Amino acid sequence: MGRLLAEEVRAAGATVAGGTARPASAPFPEGVPRLDDIAALARAAELVIDFTHADTARTHARALAEARTGWVLGTSGLTEADEAAVAEAARHVPVVYAANFSAGVTLVLALAERMAAALPAESYDAEIVEMHHRQKVDAPSGTAIGIGRAVAKGRGVALEAVMEAGRHGQTGARRPGAIGFASLRGGQVVGEHTLVFAAADEQIALTHRAFARRTFAAGAVRAALWAAGRAPGLYDMGDVLGLG
Repeated sequence: MGRLLAEEVRAAGATVAGGTARPASAPFPEGVPRLDDIAALARAAELVIDFTHADTARTHARALAEARTGWVLGTSGLTEADEAAVAEAARHVPVVYAANFSAGVTLVLALAERMAAALPAESYDAEIVEMHHRQKVDAPSGTAIGIGRAVAKGRGVALEAVMEAGRHGQTGARRPGAIGFASLRGGQVVGEHTLVFAAADEQIALTHRAFARRTFAAGAVRAALWAAGRAPGLYDMGDVLGLG
């Protein structure tokens, strides 16, 4: 992602101020200054694009808020405490936080909410199936959670109250109104997500497949250009695309 982001930033006519990486990470993108830590990067840049690890979220939130540096955050697997830190940073800087930066997934999220609002939960069971490469460490994926939240929002409920993930053994009958998740891992799948609404007499499926990570990098750079100079606040890709 670092290499792709550097390429997309330059293609957009912007400047790559630098980057950070773990000591054992892959070779750094050519021509990109390697800075010591997030604080140094925050001082050097107008806006930081962050695809790192959930463990860094709170540290990054503090550093970027203190430097008054905008933040495009695509890291998945954040806890409630992590997300609270992101929201606090958004009081001081513009933050675009999204589970997925592709335009296609952003439209899927919008459709998922509208479909959930139109299809009664007692008649249409909602299930989300996602598949990713074998190296992915969190499940369900951030995008799957995002789709689940869109469905829950459309139904006027909290996802945490109706989420069912990782069913195994004698689980009993499916709870009415539940939103189910299934996570598949294997090979080098970039990302596949399918939302299914299953009723007694019909089934509707909404699927998005990503074939290259560049779509995420391009979307993140688009979000960064949109956020640059914007007022502090917590935004998402729907805002970037003008979906309201």
